[in-house]
Amino acid sequence: MPKLYEYFGLIVMFYANEHEPVHVHGKCQGRESRAEIILINGEIQEIRYTRSEGRAPLECNEMRFFQEIVSAKADEIIAKWIDFFVLHKTVTSERIDRRLK
Repeated sequence: MPKLYEYFGLIVMFYANEHEPVHVHGKCQGRESRAEIILINGEIQEIRYTRSEGRAPLECNEMRFFQEIVSAKADEIIAKWIDFFVLHKTVTSERIDRRLK
């Protein structure tokens, strides 16, 4: 389970057995939501936020933090996805202590 970011108590991560489309999970105190990054011809077209099956969704404030970090780091998330799932490289985690917005 590669952890990508820690952002105000929220953990943004991949599961080790992920599948396309490129997406990350945001977890906080047992709650979890998902962000799918939709690419068309290599360009980000949309980010879709959904519930993670079988888990309570992030609360409003947690979801706001999740949306902030995924929007700000979408290009990095895609690069880390390629590094981890395609090139089988280790990805490093980053703790972010200041607001990105």
